[in-house]
Amino acid sequence: MPLTLTLNGQNRTFEGLVPDSNLAELVDALGVKGDRVALELNGEIVSRARWAEASLANGDKVEMVHFVGGGSGA
Repeated sequence: MPLTLTLNGQNRTFEGLVPDSNLAELVDALGVKGDRVALELNGEIVSRARWAEASLANGDKVEMVHFVGGGSGA
């Protein structure tokens, strides 16, 4: 059974993940660099060190913020 989450306010189904997958696996499935995102699970910020421990269930709400580098160079 695939995992269905609300990711950044949008309902998404992840065919490659199942309930009890974890946040680290979600980041991998999304193909994003783990060192450039922050995650919140059901209203609580989860530190990167705990992503592998944070199990996911159908209906969970995940907020992901991407950090973008750059600047004016001045």
